[in-house]
Amino acid sequence: MKRINVTEPYLPPFEEYVEYLKGIWERNWLTNQGPLVQELEQKLQAYHQLSMPVHCVANGSLGLQIALKALGVKGEVVTTPFSYVATTACPLWEGCTVKFADIEPDTLTIDPKAVEAAITPQTEAILATHVFGNPCACEALEAISKKHGIALIFDAAHAFGVTYKGKCLLEYGDASIVSLHATKLMHSVEGGFVVSKDSAVSEKIEWMRRFGHNGTAEFHGVGTNAKMSEFHAAMGLCNLNHIEGVLAKRKVTCEAFDSAFFGHEPSTLNHQFSSIVYREEASRNYSYYPILFESEVGLLAAVARFKSEGIYPRRYFWPSLNKLNGSLNFERGTMPISEEVASRILCLPLAFSMRDDEIERILSVINGNRNGIFN
Repeated sequence: MKRINVTEPYLPPFEEYVEYLKGIWERNWLTNQGPLVQELEQKLQAYHQLSMPVHCVANGSLGLQIALKALGVKGEVVTTPFSYVATTACPLWEGCTVKFADIEPDTLTIDPKAVEAAITPQTEAILATHVFGNPCACEALEAISKKHGIALIFDAAHAFGVTYKGKCLLEYGDASIVSLHATKLMHSVEGGFVVSKDSAVSEKIEWMRRFGHNGTAEFHGVGTNAKMSEFHAAMGLCNLNHIEGVLAKRKVTCEAFDSAFFGHEPSTLNHQFSSIVYREEASRNYSYYPILFESEVGLLAAVARFKSEGIYPRRYFWPSLNKLNGSLNFERGTMPISEEVASRILCLPLAFSMRDDEIERILSVINGNRNGIFN
């Protein structure tokens, strides 16, 4: 019985990738803003219908660090406790102070009212995550950032291709970072990209990602090595060619899960689970399939039942980041909503490569719970 993991990278037809590799071999141009990186940037900009250029980077974390640098953020950053650890680690790595603001209980994105309450004279930026591709309350956060004269950065790691209120989600805020990691629905093995509608910030991002170079012998300033290689860009270009098929397959799988959980008359299932609320006027990219249990006890029972069938969902995101152990230096505080949600949310396996029989294995466990086996 094949193990079903929470995610599995999409791989394009091997022959398509090999064709790109042949070109790399012929040109012998492996990195340093090669033609494939440039092509990927142009195609990503066109795909998202962006008004500003795309800057590909080696990974999303480096993209976030560069965005903080380009925006001159050095002090306090107000951010969400319900996200992947990188959202907290990146500002800490840059020497910033992290302060948490709790989340909305339905959308699971950062609560603008909590952000407003958390801001101090030392606050220099808001760092908000579009959780599972669900947009934040963008306009409310933009109003707060303008009111206080602070930067607004969106961690859009999950938000590839999402639109909100008729425009690309990446058009909001001062900068957005998208992940192209292998676990994402669109990937370049490792990678990411950064955008900013502020032309001066965008120019800084451009040279900061390549050591600060201004030509071969001069420098704009201090930079780092966040360049994407031609090999990674080749994978990105291959996958972008197939993105519509990937999205369509994931949508069908999510709809099958929706039907199993919520498509029946009132039953044991209906009372034990709930879904996050996706913001109105936003498109969905089906990046994850999160489900909320009534309690952590029910979640743990479900995990055990799934594992007995060779199915491995994952607790995204657990624990709430304000509860992280170790030597991370930040103001922990109590985040009751994030902590409570983190204790009972689970993401089911979701991947293009999942076969019909594998989806049926997952559905059989869900449907078997009509007798309350997750209690």
